Amino acid sequence: MLRIRSITPLLALALLLAACAQATPSPSTSTPISTVASVTSLPPVVTQPVATTSAPTTVAPTTTSTTTTAPPPTTTTTTLPPSETTQLELVETISGDISPKSVVASGTGLFFAQNMMYRHTITVYDSDYQLVETISDEVVLSDFGIDGFEGSHQGAPVETAFTSDGRYAYVSNYEMYGDGYRRAGGDGCNKGGWDHSYLYRIDTERLAIDQVIEVGAVPKYVAITPDDTTVLVTNWCSFDLSIVDAASATEVATVELGRHPRGIAVSPDGRVAYVAVMGSRDIAIVNLADLEVGWLRGVGSNPRHLVMSPDGRYLFATLNGDGRVIKIDLESGEVVARVATGSAPRSMDISDDGAALYVVNYNSGTVSKVLTDDMVEVQELPTNYHPIGITYHAGEVWVSNYSGTIQVFSDLVETSEP
Repeated sequence: MLRIRSITPLLALALLLAACAQATPSPSTSTPISTVASVTSLPPVVTQPVATTSAPTTVAPTTTSTTTTAPPPTTTTTTLPPSETTQLELVETISGDISPKSVVASGTGLFFAQNMMYRHTITVYDSDYQLVETISDEVVLSDFGIDGFEGSHQGAPVETAFTSDGRYAYVSNYEMYGDGYRRAGGDGCNKGGWDHSYLYRIDTERLAIDQVIEVGAVPKYVAITPDDTTVLVTNWCSFDLSIVDAASATEVATVELGRHPRGIAVSPDGRVAYVAVMGSRDIAIVNLADLEVGWLRGVGSNPRHLVMSPDGRYLFATLNGDGRVIKIDLESGEVVARVATGSAPRSMDISDDGAALYVVNYNSGTVSKVLTDDMVEVQELPTNYHPIGITYHAGEVWVSNYSGTIQVFSDLVETSEP
């Protein structure tokens, strides 16, 4: 296995191409299973504004580390090989004072790792794998128009979503630490009475928190509509979805979904959000115009993470309980294929060309590459302990491991057919 450190991207690519080797496909376990969505039975929809979460767009200067300025966005004109013709190779391991729950690419050359309450930080890296900045999750809520609390508060960064131009990152905080916060929810929570938490907006040019927005209890996944007007947040212990108006930095509605909502995928036209309800076997279909909800019922045990094909035709879901990844035809509402990866598949991402999925298997300690056309796992490589987050950008796959590392795999080495 090739390992490359601190070399230029062109030299890394040359070495990787020289190390070309064929990946052997594993037998497909795909089985068509009908799960047509019911769109007539709708759960209640709550639409209450949260006026207290409106926040100014000024930086809290004493709570966020901003000693450096982010490098300008990078662009590339390189044409990537089709992802179904390449194989993963480990090229870098990043360590340090981190415990990353997730890692997410901005699309402009930055990578944000969310280190939960274990480090109370977001660490920012560039495309050369160098640490650019460590952003503290400590804020003074009154600096953002949120009154009634004394002193400063810490968060617990979970997930990040970037605006389409990469200028802003929205970061969810599992819970808050400080005055007034004594009843935090947890992974096994039932609904009721838990402290609400906050979404941070980070300016990626200044690498500073510039908005703090109240959402629900134990917010987890974050997604943004393609026009950047609406931010969606799943609240694990509120059993609902927050609808946040980006212009006013305010939660304007919530949508009841059921026990432990998690992953979100938004259609390319921005009209529909699909939400994995992990405490069930179902995926919600939320109409973002009227907030009515339909369902893809019975897709499998504990759906966790969702991604959509670039054309919006197919939805892919990890089934944490079944140890499978499924492919859903959104025209028919049916599960048309499924494949075993490893034990407890958690997060995943999709290649830019839509031909490959990359999945981290938490209990197996592996990362899998699955071809989307026939849903065959063509590679499963070892990672460090407890891989939990993953992101794809420009032919590279970044994997965050809870044990305190980020591993970078190149998917630019083309395979050779026998």
